[in-house]
Amino acid sequence: MCAVAWGQQHRDPFTPKEIDQIRDVSWEPEQRLALYVKFARERLVAMEQMRADPKTKNRAPQTHDKLDDFVLIYDELNDNIDTYIDRRNDIRKPLKAIIDADAEFQAKLLALKNADVPPAEANQYEFVLSNALDTLNESEDDHKKLLEKQQEAAKHKKFEKAAGGKVE
Repeated sequence: MCAVAWGQQHRDPFTPKEIDQIRDVSWEPEQRLALYVKFARERLVAMEQMRADPKTKNRAPQTHDKLDDFVLIYDELNDNIDTYIDRRNDIRKPLKAIIDADAEFQAKLLALKNADVPPAEANQYEFVLSNALDTLNESEDDHKKLLEKQQEAAKHKKFEKAAGGKVE
């Protein structure tokens, strides 16, 4: 029973400093979303640096953990996007940056997937890598659709203002 409970727990992927930064910009969608992108990017860069270091021991478990942190942060990013959409915030600018980051993150993860590593090593992080790629692929489509909706909504708001606030 304890093993099941332990296996379901995730460690917090954020440092205390990062948590404070996120908390400080909780009502600023552009800044908050930019932080999530920054933190996700940092996890992938740290993973690449760790993997490139010939002195690294336990490469596969560390890769797994860094990928898991990335996915947790990316899920938080998506949760925050949903929150800002529900609040009807205009997040067109951060969505553009997020879509660019989606492509960057996909390239980094595909490079890892296509890397020449022993199968025994790759098997240790294959599931979380596959999950990360699936999440990115689905999210990229969602982010593009949201941006289109936000751009369309902004056009209607401009039209309403030009028409004196009434559209019939």
